[in-house]
Amino acid sequence: MLDRDISTSNCERSFSRRSVLKGALACIANQHAGKLLSATKPPNIVLILADDVGYGDLSCYGATAVHTPQIDQLATTGLRFTNAHSVAATCTPSRYSLLTGRYAWRDQGVEILAGDARSLIQPGTTTLANTLQSAGYRTALVGKWHLGLGAGKIDWNKEIKPGPCELGFDEAFFFAGTADRVPTVYIRNRRVEGLDPSDPIEVSYEHPIGHEPTGKLHPEMLRYPLTEGHDGTIVDGISRMGWMTGGHAARWKDEAMADRFTSEACTFIEHSQARPFFLLFTPSDIHVPHWPAPEFEGKSACGLRCDALNQLDWSVGRILETLRRCGLEGNTMVIFSSDNGPIVNDGYDDGSDRSLGMHRPAGALRGGKYSIYEGGTRMPLLVSCPGHVRQGVQPALFSQVDLLRSVSALCGAKVSNEAAIDSQSLPDVLTGRSLQGRTSLIEAANVLAIRQGKWKLIDHTQKAAPPHCATEDFECSSTMARNKSHSRPEASAQSARRADPECELYDLDADPGESKDVAPLAPELTKLLREALRVERSRKTVRL
Repeated sequence: MLDRDISTSNCERSFSRRSVLKGALACIANQHAGKLLSATKPPNIVLILADDVGYGDLSCYGATAVHTPQIDQLATTGLRFTNAHSVAATCTPSRYSLLTGRYAWRDQGVEILAGDARSLIQPGTTTLANTLQSAGYRTALVGKWHLGLGAGKIDWNKEIKPGPCELGFDEAFFFAGTADRVPTVYIRNRRVEGLDPSDPIEVSYEHPIGHEPTGKLHPEMLRYPLTEGHDGTIVDGISRMGWMTGGHAARWKDEAMADRFTSEACTFIEHSQARPFFLLFTPSDIHVPHWPAPEFEGKSACGLRCDALNQLDWSVGRILETLRRCGLEGNTMVIFSSDNGPIVNDGYDDGSDRSLGMHRPAGALRGGKYSIYEGGTRMPLLVSCPGHVRQGVQPALFSQVDLLRSVSALCGAKVSNEAAIDSQSLPDVLTGRSLQGRTSLIEAANVLAIRQGKWKLIDHTQKAAPPHCATEDFECSSTMARNKSHSRPEASAQSARRADPECELYDLDADPGESKDVAPLAPELTKLLREALRVERSRKTVRL
């Protein structure tokens, strides 16, 4: 059982050569161990990336007002990570890093995207999907995408590419952006599903189009009021970001979305038993708008958001049951995590913020979505594969950017040295055979933060935009400005609570809630960490 934390002495060897060498040797050992595990029969991989689920949202992480028994099974049969992180506190950068093995802040325009944005990942880029595909895996994406599509203005009535199928997925059933953005249609592989050619789709994020009612002009038609943005075209009683006309036969029903995505995922599993498979399941729950199916609505003790959380738990349970029924449980690694921290009221006044009661979505952590504090980037991470993954608690420092090399090592897939430059190969951390995780990582939420052992430094002078994205670069700056206009700003509470100095420093072993800034007491350590962040930020990399 893994039931202890990394020792304080190990954490404090932040910058020593001995620590760096030890970490490098551990990585080499992990790589060999991973190959041995995959030498007999490559495991299937089911990666479930939930949306806006916080560190305190699951009962296996201490939640008491909401219960997630299906997700908790993964903690019971496998590993529960306590120090796992997303790269960013928002969805597009986080998902980009997970798939490419690169810190999102290195590359142009990797911010929250409009629903009609062009593809952020170019065909030919190494991704987790095409890496496993090259190793003989059958691959599929089911759920939210939000990484852009196409190479320019999208014609939604024709073949749409590049997209997931050009980046390593044999099959893809998804929507383009988020559930609160148009177009509100499903895409199967490269075409909108169920589209009536006589009712073509048109989408705009620049100006209103068509004659359909909008939330701005017809609030009386809405399922619940707006609080910020989201005042574009009304679809299914909910107004979205952006404007859309046409495609009525293809439009989704929000309350049926979870069942549709889950059914597609289970079907893929059922049809993929002849060879190893990789399923990236990205449900929309619990992102806004909150409209769970009738069997979940009103059933929780903490409002619509918790109802949607119960629905997510049900979806995970169906996938686990499908694996058992198909006899695949013993050779399938199931990984569950979230793309960023929680938020309760994100543009819709559905009462969730007033219904939480004692429930704390981020647990004891400070901040949430959009925030550089731990609540924005410390994620639930559960890994289960009976017979291959040990049971217990995994305290090792781990980042979702590491999944590309770590999973590839377990599956016997090759990754070139030039690709996935920020991903570390830590397969033995994923399986519980090692407690030696990362020695450091960098996180982003408008500004950057660096972790070294138990220390976390937030540098408010170092912005998350890539250093080569200068204001004089018209294409880069205009794209980022356009994307920002369709996203919520950094949570105001973060800047309001920030200390006056340029940096904040926290001892996360003693103060996981980041309540005491110790930068004034440790000027030398603060200086060293700032320099380490600056050096990593300026490191030359291959531009995608």
